[in-house]
Amino acid sequence: MEEKKFVIVTDTNADFPEEYLKNHGLGRLCLSFSVDGKTFCADQDVIDEHAFYDQMRAGADVKTMQVNPEKARAYFEEYLKNGVEVLYLAFSSGLSGSYNSALIAAEELKELYPDLRVVVVDTLCASLGQGLLTHYAVTMKEKGRSLDEIVSWVEENKLHLCHMFTVDDLNHLYRGGRVSKTAAVLGTVLNIKPLLHVDDAGKLIPLGKVRGRKQSLLGLVNMMEERIGSYHNEIFFVSHGDCLEDAKFVASEVQKRFGIQKHLIHFVGPTIGAHSGPGTVALFFLGERR
Repeated sequence: MEEKKFVIVTDTNADFPEEYLKNHGLGRLCLSFSVDGKTFCADQDVIDEHAFYDQMRAGADVKTMQVNPEKARAYFEEYLKNGVEVLYLAFSSGLSGSYNSALIAAEELKELYPDLRVVVVDTLCASLGQGLLTHYAVTMKEKGRSLDEIVSWVEENKLHLCHMFTVDDLNHLYRGGRVSKTAAVLGTVLNIKPLLHVDDAGKLIPLGKVRGRKQSLLGLVNMMEERIGSYHNEIFFVSHGDCLEDAKFVASEVQKRFGIQKHLIHFVGPTIGAHSGPGTVALFFLGERR
């Protein structure tokens, strides 16, 4: 039986540069966000991440929205109409309801297109962690692997996709309910920087804390050393909340310590950045455990 054509789709929370999407024919489902009541979506608007973080620094009211089933259905159906199946690698269900919206959409479309599949995978990943998992899937597709082979690999490896985060300002995490008000106030006064990760349930969890920004950036690389084990990484990703030099510092430390040269650095996009804030730096790689 002939293999049907398929497309890989992710969403805006994978934080890919536009150029990557175009170069690899990667689909993207858009999660919206609002700044002081004005709504934006990457599909219709040119997003200037630097300007977004400047607005956050100035105290703008930022909100985010999950994908609803109607929007997911309309997006997937455009591919199905042309006989193309869809593999959607969704933002972590531990952080958003978008995965469930996509499942509802896929079920509805099954009735209309019984011979074509929309396969929805909960990546349990976020930001360029979701991006790195998607990158491996895209690479497999470009090498001629089937949709089912890619799904099997993603399911087997998604809990080996390590996410190491630090933030510069604890108050954004406090507003998002990640740390207590006391921790935010004390941390700010004492220059305490948290180290966090995305756990096996796909949730953002504090792991520890250090004093000072440089120690927190080195802490990300130290955590990589603890977790990488026997895993061979040909590439690693770093995302940042408008602090490119800090991201470059982390990348250079990884290159020195592990000899992995290939990497991608890009912004933490607004839908995640709204909760983590300016000054966030995150490191993503494959390892023995999250």
